Amino acid sequence: MTGQRLDGKVALITGATGGLGTAAAELFAREGARLVITDVAEGPLRGLAERLEARGAEVVAARLDVSSAREWDDVIALVRDRFATLDVLVNLAGILDWPGIEDTREEVWDRVINVNQKGTWLGMKAALPLLRASGNASVINTSSVLGLVGSGAAAAYQASKGAVRLLSKTAAVEYARQGVRINSVHPGVIATPMIQDLLDDQGDQQPDIQRTPMRRAGHADEVAPAILFLACDDSSFVTGSELVVDGGLTAH
Repeated sequence: MTGQRLDGKVALITGATGGLGTAAAELFAREGARLVITDVAEGPLRGLAERLEARGAEVVAARLDVSSAREWDDVIALVRDRFATLDVLVNLAGILDWPGIEDTREEVWDRVINVNQKGTWLGMKAALPLLRASGNASVINTSSVLGLVGSGAAAAYQASKGAVRLLSKTAAVEYARQGVRINSVHPGVIATPMIQDLLDDQGDQQPDIQRTPMRRAGHADEVAPAILFLACDDSSFVTGSELVVDGGLTAH
């Protein structure tokens, strides 16, 4: 496998067995990254690692609940022991809950915030010593178009994704002179397992698709190149930015 834009770089991807995570891992592998892929779904994670290794990639797979500081410390220790460095962190792990303010249960709110918001913070907190030591590192945090505009639903999810957006900006300012760039990606309606049931039920009549100028859902392999751009040196002067991949949904 011949690398290009990530040749030799070590990249850690959370939520690797989800639609976006798998697409990012496959693209990063093709671009020469040495990969650490993580997820709570251990069976699919092993399967993904085996597929990537069969194509010539160097891959380490590790279970990670991103809401656990202890598990983050364990994974970063694994990265340090195996590679001694870390150049790219992609925080992709996330969960979705649809109800609005009054219908969201407290325990569900806590779970969504713990995974989406706290998990992103814990990941940066644990990984930044290695990222700083790299001297030329990149963090890509996954927000959403629902971290930019309101929808009238998905209260916990929107709160978490809005927080990821500003957490990324303040971290970008904090680490701009320490060799770490930090940006957020904001996908629109993307046909991934997270919302596949909704798309199967409503198809192109899904309201957010109707509001998308392109009038279709995007695909994971249309988001992965945006993540790659922020991970590689092509984006060397890009930090604190929001890269929106939404078919025009937030353009009006």
